[in-house]
Amino acid sequence: MSAICVNCLKTYVFYVKAYPIYSAMLQFSILGTFGEIVSKWLINKNFKYPFGLLKTIWKMIVWAILAIGIKYAFKGFTGYLDYLIEHDMLPNLGRIQYAFTKSVMINLQFGLFLVLFHRVLDNVIETRKNWSNLDKGIYSLLWFWIPAHTLTFYLPELYQIGLAALWSVFLGLMLGFFNRNQQPAFRPSKPKHHKK
Repeated sequence: MSAICVNCLKTYVFYVKAYPIYSAMLQFSILGTFGEIVSKWLINKNFKYPFGLLKTIWKMIVWAILAIGIKYAFKGFTGYLDYLIEHDMLPNLGRIQYAFTKSVMINLQFGLFLVLFHRVLDNVIETRKNWSNLDKGIYSLLWFWIPAHTLTFYLPELYQIGLAALWSVFLGLMLGFFNRNQQPAFRPSKPKHHKK
C-alpha cells in the first residue's frame, strides 16, 4: 500500500513539474467544482446532483480559468516579495514569516480581484445576476485565506498548488453558503378575516 502511495506521489510530482499550468487547471476544475457540489448537498439537505451538464462544464471551466491566475500569482508574488527583501524594503524573513507575509500580500491584493472575478464568471451562466454577500467573501480573505495560505506557502513549491486546490473545496463550501442559498424562507400568508 505504501509503495502505491509513493508511486502516486512521484507521478503527481512528475506531472506538476512537466505541466505546471495544465496540472493546476485540472486540480482546481475538479476540486473547486466538487466543493460547490458538496455545498449544495449540505444546503439542500439531500444528495441529489445539483447542477445540469452545461452548468457543471461551465463551473469546471471557471475553476480552470481561476487556476491559471492563481498559478501565475503564486510565482509572481514570490518574485515580488524577494525583490522587496533584496532591496531592504522588508527584513530577511524566516520560513514561517515568509509564508505569512506572502499570504498577506497575495490575499489582500490578488485575492480581492479573484473574489470579484469569480462572481463575474459565475454570473455568466446564471439566470439572474447575483452580487449579494460579496463582503463575506472578501472578509474570508482575512479570517480564512491568510492562515490557510500561510500553510500553503510553508510547503515546498511542488505541493502548493495541490493544497490550494484542496482549499478551494472549502471556498466552494463558503461560496455555496454565502451566495447560492438566496431563496427567501417560505412564510405562510396570514389568513384574511372578513368583516361581517
